[in-house]
Amino acid sequence: MQHAQSETRYTLFIGTKNFSSWSLRAWLAARMAGMPFSEVVIPLRQPETKSAILRHSPSGKIPLLVIESTNGKQLVWDSLAICESVAERFPAAQLWPDDPAARGEARSISAEMHSGFPELRTALPMDIVARNKPGVLTETVQAQVARILGLWELALTQFGGGGGFLFGRFSIADAFYAPVVTRFVTHGIELPPRQQAYAERVLALPPMREWAAAAREERGERSE
Repeated sequence: MQHAQSETRYTLFIGTKNFSSWSLRAWLAARMAGMPFSEVVIPLRQPETKSAILRHSPSGKIPLLVIESTNGKQLVWDSLAICESVAERFPAAQLWPDDPAARGEARSISAEMHSGFPELRTALPMDIVARNKPGVLTETVQAQVARILGLWELALTQFGGGGGFLFGRFSIADAFYAPVVTRFVTHGIELPPRQQAYAERVLALPPMREWAAAAREERGERSE
């Protein structure tokens, strides 16, 4: 049963939208689920960033979801934990696939994104505003790009159906790979036709367009 919104307040603490990939994942899932929330943006890569985050998040990291209700205040940190909480509280959004096999696959590829691809993250940092010329990628980064494209191909083939997203309708898996889509655009990574079409569908989502517009408004901040 969906929680009564009149009794629950949600506040999502996120980082600078231009390059906070972890924030985008949680924010996008919450928006796609229709969760009403207030957002607080903490500028990253500033001298006061760490202290500003610690005022709200004991882990020292964001995103952070604060849930306030008659039962008290709950803190949920880490993007995957936040996405899971959103899925539990807003089951009508169906953020995980219904089919057990599809759901297991979606959870697996989300977890792989959550814990993997460190060299890709370093070589292709998220910077939505920038447009960089394609550079020479190491074999490790090339392999990680190929792995991601392979995961997309497998999900789209086995579970995508006609919905257009990795598992048909939008899911947490799409939220987890949305920042990767922006990285591929920023750094000029060429994609096969099917993966390119998927990337374009992600970028066309109204919340993604809203996030990108906000990132462009942050041009006064340094983009790295």
